Amino acid sequence: MDGYTLQEMMTIMAAREIKNDNVVLCGTGISMLAAIAAKQITAPDVVIFFETGAIDVQFGQTPLSLADPRIMTGAVRLAGLAESFAIIQNRITGRNVISILGAAQIDIYGNLNSTSLGDYSKPTVRFSGSGGGCDIGSLAGQYWVFMDLGKKRFVERLDYLTTPGFLDGAGARERAGLPGGGPAMVITNKACFRFDDTTRKMYLHSYYPGFTPESIQEEVGFEIDLSRASEAVPPTEHELYILRTVCDPERWVLK
Repeated sequence: MDGYTLQEMMTIMAAREIKNDNVVLCGTGISMLAAIAAKQITAPDVVIFFETGAIDVQFGQTPLSLADPRIMTGAVRLAGLAESFAIIQNRITGRNVISILGAAQIDIYGNLNSTSLGDYSKPTVRFSGSGGGCDIGSLAGQYWVFMDLGKKRFVERLDYLTTPGFLDGAGARERAGLPGGGPAMVITNKACFRFDDTTRKMYLHSYYPGFTPESIQEEVGFEIDLSRASEAVPPTEHELYILRTVCDPERWVLK
């Protein structure tokens, strides 16, 4: 088996965290690929669903977008948006629901910006906006974040708050009346982060082979706790084989 890419490492790191009793809400792209890989490798009973309402999808080919009809292949139910958000809040399944989001910026408390960079009224970059991001961040029992590492992304202060994380620290979500549990993990192309149970601040949980905690800190725009970090185990030959030949043989996601 050839050496792995950082994108493959990122995908496998997420797939390993998905359990059999999880229900995973994901978009297309790498988050969906991580859920498919988990279903093929370690969690055959995981239920994958999409914001647009396709529930427990069985994948033939990898969908390219939420509008791709392949996203409905083998689904046990094609529901609506309201039902999807009921699932996100764990009101239907009684199972552990994981929602996966992406963002342009994140801060130490897991707050996300997927709206714009620069001044909101005259932004340097305008993105597609919240979509369901604010609702998911507010209501989900937990959510994960997929994004590349870098100081322009991991910032001390967001240009715009799209999705609430732990706001300004311990107890802030509760004071704001947000029922969901907030961010649980941040998966990047070089390292993974979690959040302290007391302070709610992000800390380095693992770094990929070839990197060090210190090199990770250099790519984060705020000080993080490095003391709990350990080196991640690289993908096995079996994991890479399933990822490349079963999950994404056309290489539509993995480049």
